[in-house]
Amino acid sequence: MKSRKGRKGEESRKRLLKAAAHEFSIRGFHETKVSAIVKRAELTQPSFYLYFQSKEAIFEELINDFHSRLRKLTESLLLETGLHANDVTNKVLSAVEAVFQFLAEDKDLTRIGFFLNPEAKQLKQDVAMVLKDNLEAEQRLGYFRSELEMATVAECLIGMIEHLTDSYLLTGIKDPASLAAQVVNLLIYGMLPKGSDAR
Repeated sequence: MKSRKGRKGEESRKRLLKAAAHEFSIRGFHETKVSAIVKRAELTQPSFYLYFQSKEAIFEELINDFHSRLRKLTESLLLETGLHANDVTNKVLSAVEAVFQFLAEDKDLTRIGFFLNPEAKQLKQDVAMVLKDNLEAEQRLGYFRSELEMATVAECLIGMIEHLTDSYLLTGIKDPASLAAQVVNLLIYGMLPKGSDAR
């Protein structure tokens, strides 16, 4: 009986988090009311306070979870040693697609974590630093040109991902795979036609 109650409690908590993410994403933090969260979750106001002390607490948990998972994902995308040139391109494509997939997985959470959160700029800087470290390690392995400044490359990637997520992913205009393909095509092959050399 106790485990059933525990499962029910965990289910209620998840429903509250999902409902809160939705409310925050459409109304913003200040306009969202606890009463709207519990109504969407089909729970009572006292049940909200069993799991969260305040609206601030549930918002903070959503943001921290988003940040932590995005950072861990970025850390996990470091390319392994011993790859051939074609493998590098495919691995980079898979990595960029994994980030877009993560951002598409829960659009409400992405809206508040990546855009509406007052700490969103700091979150992106943190992820850019992890990405820079990955890119520098991959550069030392000979996967990327040695003269590239990877801090700039990381910032460009984050900027592209941020803008494309806002314009195409969250609106449903494009899917993660097609966005990743365009980003990687541009970064790996550039804009000049094959065979041209502007140097």
